Amino acid sequence: MRDLPKITKNLLYINVIMFLATMAAGKIGLNLNEYLGLHLFIADDFKPMQIVTYMFMHGGFMHLFFNMFGLFMFGRILENVWGSKRFLTFYLITGIGAGLIQEVVQFIYYQTQLSMYSGVDLGAGFVVPMSQYLNTWITVGASGAIYGILLAFAMTFPNERMVVMPIPFPIKAKYFVLIFGAIELLSGMGNRAGDNVAHFAHLGGMLFGLIMILYWRKKGEIDGPYC
Repeated sequence: MRDLPKITKNLLYINVIMFLATMAAGKIGLNLNEYLGLHLFIADDFKPMQIVTYMFMHGGFMHLFFNMFGLFMFGRILENVWGSKRFLTFYLITGIGAGLIQEVVQFIYYQTQLSMYSGVDLGAGFVVPMSQYLNTWITVGASGAIYGILLAFAMTFPNERMVVMPIPFPIKAKYFVLIFGAIELLSGMGNRAGDNVAHFAHLGGMLFGLIMILYWRKKGEIDGPYC
């Protein structure tokens, strides 16, 4: 950790601290994810600050682990290439962008599938008022920003070979990201029940990352591929 660039290191610390704080608060009956996770903007529990705070919250240890592993593996490289200020800007904007895309997708789903109902039947005749049900839609995690980082790494080092399970052979970064993006798109369009993954937030992080990189390249602030 001593040799990590400062923004990557501090982001790792903040995410781990917030996860530990969430666990500690849970022991006294306080769910921090309900307060700091991102709610749909028409829900009663929505607060504007959640568009930022949600990306520092996580739903479980494995959720935190994989996001922080991606930040550790790829974030430190990008920070060394771009510098700390640009990397932090990229991280925050891709995370916020992912949250905005998630809000739009959820609102479309609500408008097309649920807005005509006053409540939702959860089974056995138990009906929850719509206002209460919407408060259960909570998005947490740094995944949108991490997917943005993956895209940035692939655009900066497109031919860097990566070994990623379960693929049993090295694959170039540019193909790895294309495969991941396609999987997220198909998973999101499939709308699998019980999936509990914000696929369109991941795609939103990649989309905002792509826009930022193309903008910076057009202005000559960053270079094209390094290999």
